[in-house]
Amino acid sequence: MKSIALAGLCASVLLAGCVETTGSAPVATSTSAPATLSANDPAVTRFNRVVARMEGVAEQACRDRVRSGVDCDFKIVLDTDPRQPSNAYQSLDRNNRPVLTFTTALLKEMQNDHELAFVLGHEAAHHIAGHLGEMRQTATLGAVVGGGLAVLLGGGQSAVDLGTNLGGTVGARAYSKEHELEADALGARITHNAGYDPVLGAAFFDRIPDPGDRFLGSHPPNAERKATVRRAAANF
Repeated sequence: MKSIALAGLCASVLLAGCVETTGSAPVATSTSAPATLSANDPAVTRFNRVVARMEGVAEQACRDRVRSGVDCDFKIVLDTDPRQPSNAYQSLDRNNRPVLTFTTALLKEMQNDHELAFVLGHEAAHHIAGHLGEMRQTATLGAVVGGGLAVLLGGGQSAVDLGTNLGGTVGARAYSKEHELEADALGARITHNAGYDPVLGAAFFDRIPDPGDRFLGSHPPNAERKATVRRAAANF
């Protein structure tokens, strides 16, 4: 198998999942296109307000739960490129610092502070639970198995590349739904500890497309996610 295929796969996993915080309040910065929200826009004001309350709580939750050596200094980034779809995701920078990225399109969809706080808590929970590392391991294993099967079946290099890529995709998504539910539960606690209501925050699921229960889907049904948040909140 080509080592380059595995390297590319691992890189894509690390970036799976931007407003940059230095200190207490983030500043909206543009990437390659003009920002669609001004610094005085209510959505940006809400973002700054929620981040100011959530950041320290999320970092404390990280320090309380993870092993030593894991970076708990969250870098919270707002991607103001208007071409980016509504999204929030967690990644690591080149120094393994956790980055939580939000697009302006997502900010426009948030109806209250509780929803934004819950999404932030959810993304922070992915880092705290070590989901990126687990995804990378299962993706790499899946790629190795997929490429190996192609070799055993007598396939050429194109078949090996296809098997590697498909195996990596299957491996990366092997536990993705469980990861989402785990992040929902832990994110709900982080949200609650910051003084927000995670149940009100999870109402955001009512307004986004329901992924259902698709084969190799990366997210569980919205109803299951809301139920997970309600169960978690009942124990606070």
